[in-house]
Amino acid sequence: MEYEKILSAAYEAVTEAKGEDPVVLDLRRLTVITDYFLVATGRNPNHLNALTEAVLEKMAALELTPLRREGDQNTRWILLDYGFFVIHLLGADERKFYRLEELWHGAIRLTPTIA
Repeated sequence: MEYEKILSAAYEAVTEAKGEDPVVLDLRRLTVITDYFLVATGRNPNHLNALTEAVLEKMAALELTPLRREGDQNTRWILLDYGFFVIHLLGADERKFYRLEELWHGAIRLTPTIA
């Protein structure tokens, strides 16, 4: 399956679950750890859990499971590692504090197509 379709599905899951300010960063020319980040904000712990479940369900439909999962809604930062892309779901305060988009300021921002 092509990466663009998978990224679009993950982005769609986040937007359908009302994730705030979703952004996809193309990191391919900056690092070897992954190709893309999908970063989004959850309003509260329950919303972070709903975002996580929406992504897991959408990826499972594509027969994908995360290689690694870190955090939970209580930590307010959930990471889902799918190898070529990593999803970061953060609370608003955590996103402001860690500023992943600024940390990877050289990354190209993508806008996935939603089917």
